[in-house]
Amino acid sequence: MSIVQDLAAFVDDVAYDHLSVDATQQLKIRVLDALGCAIGALDGEPIRALREHVADFGGAEQASLIGGGRAAPDRAALYNSALVRYLDYNDSYLAEGETGHPSDNLGSVMAATEYAGGSGKALLTALAVAYQVQCRLSDEAPVRAKGFDHTVQGQYAAAAGAAKALGLDPEQTANAIAISGTAHNALRVTRTGEISHWKGLAYPETGFTATHSAFLAMRGITGPPEVFEGNKGFMHSIAGDFELGWSEEDLERVTGTIIKKYNAEIHSQATLEGALELKRKHDIDSSNIEKIEIDTFDVAVDIIGGGEEGDKTVVRRKEEADHSLHYMTAVALLDDQVLPAQYEQGRIEAGDVQSLLRKVEVRENPEYSARFPEHMVCDVRIHADGTVYETHKEDYEGFHTKPMAWDTVSEKFTRLAEPYTDSSLREDLIGAVQDLETLPAADLFDLLSRVETPEE
Repeated sequence: MSIVQDLAAFVDDVAYDHLSVDATQQLKIRVLDALGCAIGALDGEPIRALREHVADFGGAEQASLIGGGRAAPDRAALYNSALVRYLDYNDSYLAEGETGHPSDNLGSVMAATEYAGGSGKALLTALAVAYQVQCRLSDEAPVRAKGFDHTVQGQYAAAAGAAKALGLDPEQTANAIAISGTAHNALRVTRTGEISHWKGLAYPETGFTATHSAFLAMRGITGPPEVFEGNKGFMHSIAGDFELGWSEEDLERVTGTIIKKYNAEIHSQATLEGALELKRKHDIDSSNIEKIEIDTFDVAVDIIGGGEEGDKTVVRRKEEADHSLHYMTAVALLDDQVLPAQYEQGRIEAGDVQSLLRKVEVRENPEYSARFPEHMVCDVRIHADGTVYETHKEDYEGFHTKPMAWDTVSEKFTRLAEPYTDSSLREDLIGAVQDLETLPAADLFDLLSRVETPEE
């Protein structure tokens, strides 16, 4: 049996009853969190362009779009995934050599579940599969150091989740995963140097192509059965050798994923919490700040701190701002928060934040690097009025050591969804997710279609 066939057997064998009570609750928390991020993104610039694109090329109207309208399932996966991802506020999974966002798979699972007429239980089960596959491949087969994007693992995860939601048999599931994993391997340049709209659309493209691959397999199209271990396959060409026996997998990996407290890149969360704690505790006047020093772990330095992925003091647009520790720390101290409003173009260009971000110094502490990803260690020192204010952080609210509670996520959902929903619809959406295992998935999709899309 090839690795992809072993994976397909695992996917086929999974049942809702295999989920623990904790895993079920954590999945529902992440669905609510992701849907809040999605609704809050409805007025994003690339989202508007994508809405026009889907309206023009949407095809058969078999799947719901968040905010109203319908499209072919693969394009619904593209659009809804883009909504989940655009704000860069959805969950994350930290592995030693890879960081991904498993809730990026929700759009694919929703589209496939709706096409199949599935239940809320079916949606949660398929999503659990996608989480498990993405997280385990991130653990065992990281690709960032090889120049590839974390969406590479997503091609396997989203296809597996879509195949599960569609009820494909093991042979069809193996073909879906093999097609998706063979055909779509993205470059890390998506998130380095001058960052474009594609940062927020790379995984939605993965959702689109992986869902499409699952439907091709449903029609009988076959894919390379040795996609993982074969000559010029994933191991040989990209990841290197690894061992992973899928028959031994459980469905608990979702419990190790983490939720963002701030609308900011994941490796910044402890730093931002620490900076804001210092400001509030000592009543620091941001206009009097002379310097901000941040000592943190290597992944944070490399991705958002000006390390190997490029200078982070040049911030011209949202996609660069939410991947600059300098900008995010500066705007947090100026505005006392980091939410979507902190990425409006006028805020990014403002002189106060552009000046303060250049006073931020980011350095690696090798001891802190050695403790990642089990901990998110950093020191923050703010020099102001001749005084140095300092704090040490090892985690934040939302990290796996301090899980975010349902009520806190509900507050985050409400804050993000408020501009596009009334209180009754928000309450219904929160209730539907809370009781998702008892409902037809169509009930949730119907509520999401009632969200108000901004006028063009």
